[in-house]
Amino acid sequence: MVTAVCGLVADTHTGQRQSGKAGETTNRPRNTSSAAQWRWQNPLPQGNNLRGTDFVNANVGTVIGDYGTIVRTTDGGNNWTIQSSGTTQTLWGVSFTDANNGAAVGESGTILRTTDGGAHWSPQTSGTALNLRAVSFIDGNTGAAVGEGGVILRTTNGGSTWLPQSSGTAETLFGISFSDSNTGTAVGGTFGQSEIFRTTDGGEHWIPQANPGTEFLFDVSFTDTNNGTAVGDHGTILKTTDGGNDWVPQTSGTTKTLYGVSFTDENHGTVVGFEFGGTGIILRTTDGGKNWVEQTSYSLPQGASSFFAVSFSDANTGIIVGEAGIILQTANGGQQWNSQPTVTFNYVYGVSFTDSNTGTAVGYENPDGMILRTTDGGNTWLRQSSGLSDPFDGINFFGVHFVNANVGTIVGDDGIILRTTDGGNSWVQQTSGTADLLYAVHFSDENHGAAVGFSNGIVHRTTDGGQSWVPQTTDATGFLGVYFIDANIGTVVGNDGVILRTIDGGQNWTPQSSGTTNQLRAVSFTDANTGTVVGGDLDLGVSTVRRTTDGGETWVSQPNPGTNVLLGVSFTDANNGTAVGQLGTILRTTNGGQNWTCEESGTNQDLYGVSFTDGNTGTAVGAFGAILRTTTLGPTPRPIVTPRPRPTPAPRPTP
Repeated sequence: MVTAVCGLVADTHTGQRQSGKAGETTNRPRNTSSAAQWRWQNPLPQGNNLRGTDFVNANVGTVIGDYGTIVRTTDGGNNWTIQSSGTTQTLWGVSFTDANNGAAVGESGTILRTTDGGAHWSPQTSGTALNLRAVSFIDGNTGAAVGEGGVILRTTNGGSTWLPQSSGTAETLFGISFSDSNTGTAVGGTFGQSEIFRTTDGGEHWIPQANPGTEFLFDVSFTDTNNGTAVGDHGTILKTTDGGNDWVPQTSGTTKTLYGVSFTDENHGTVVGFEFGGTGIILRTTDGGKNWVEQTSYSLPQGASSFFAVSFSDANTGIIVGEAGIILQTANGGQQWNSQPTVTFNYVYGVSFTDSNTGTAVGYENPDGMILRTTDGGNTWLRQSSGLSDPFDGINFFGVHFVNANVGTIVGDDGIILRTTDGGNSWVQQTSGTADLLYAVHFSDENHGAAVGFSNGIVHRTTDGGQSWVPQTTDATGFLGVYFIDANIGTVVGNDGVILRTIDGGQNWTPQSSGTTNQLRAVSFTDANTGTVVGGDLDLGVSTVRRTTDGGETWVSQPNPGTNVLLGVSFTDANNGTAVGQLGTILRTTNGGQNWTCEESGTNQDLYGVSFTDGNTGTAVGAFGAILRTTTLGPTPRPIVTPRPRPTPAPRPTP
């Protein structure tokens, strides 16, 4: 089942662990406010999945991907600029004929065209609502796109008009390569069947070609009219030297899905791919595929390793892109692959800032859990050691709260509670007395705090900074959020719309009527009376916001423009608040929730936590290492530039 939020469509899976990522999504244009500027801090230059890439020379290249992502370099990847595509549709294919002229295609028949190197991208009328998966231009005017249902579109006027051509198949075509204006090959398939089609008359006729493959073919690369290579599922590599009259299987040495291929001449080629639940793969040949050698000279942080596309501009210079914004570059034929600066690709669940510069984010890492610290507003994030280790499963830290720059607490898997009094330079494990999953923690001062877990309906309370944690039993279970306004007054929220309130430090917990049975994921209070809870129901496509101004005696439903589950909320005063949630949802209010505005986050990654220190300055964190920052209510600037560095499971793209 899918549900829409602010125009986005979300898969109905929500994971808590790093391994639980939602499947591929279908994106539609969303109505948003440009009032806030959200920029990527991790990964860099951005963290959406990258699906395609094309370099016209060693310096100039473009990559495209989820959420309408387009990123451009003109200096060989030393600097990257995020370009405005004007869409949130996933873009699957891109083709440039020179530094200025290019096209990108994607979901729901999306075609975008630029004649100025991407400074401006203009939508073109494709005439189809089917997903377009690949595009190939041979010059500024002549190009073709392919996609679902065997669709083939052709233009001879730079995309002013796109005309359908008959492919003779109803199966999805995933790849296309033209060697001149008349000669091209398209590949695709279905379960148990590889399909290859060839034209020598500009697509007036597409002729099926016999081949020995029985797997999906995902990409194809021709260097001239005769020499081409197609790649696909289960390690399939097919080679032709006679324009496809004969396709010969080659030994890849892998059973992983091969998703991208790029040849620069008859001999030099690179293939990339991934394995569902495993790692990525890079294969290289210098003899036309007689021998394929796996390249492993690259290093990526944990959390993402699937490679989706590759482009070489010459035998030595190439780029690979993939999951969660992966960018690998080589200038020596893959003897060494360098990656963009990224702290983590693993899930980040919680974040806490005590001022505009000083904050901590936590999440998953194997073996020791993820703790990230910044003292410069997130311009740099540094890993901190938890002092723990679980090499079998790794460790999830779900919640974090700092009461000042030095004193903070983290909670997570198996009842883990960690405490620091020196800004995270050292962390000390405290005895929680539980093996429950602890999802949230909040302190009203250095001594008084509470942590809540999911399974046992217990609030864990401390009055001495965590030297001792005392269990407080309630009649509810499934706690996901907690907030204490002072040593005595606190609120807990969780499953089935549960809200519990205490005014005596937790000696007694009183249930309150939330008016909903939806899951409540987070809570934020600005004084003893004024608070907001957020959550929702994914199956029903409901986004829940509830507000109280009388200490929870009454909770009032607040309408909002989203329908995905909200996972985090942060208010800095009674009026200014921000909620985040699935598929990059960011909702903003400046009048205590009387009106919520959907802001453009720039991503479709789930956002789990948010922390604001004033009405303008905040940080959101989420899936695959996503860290987003806003510091102003002004218009979104362009571009975002990042420096080039020096020397676990991913979803499989839907065939």
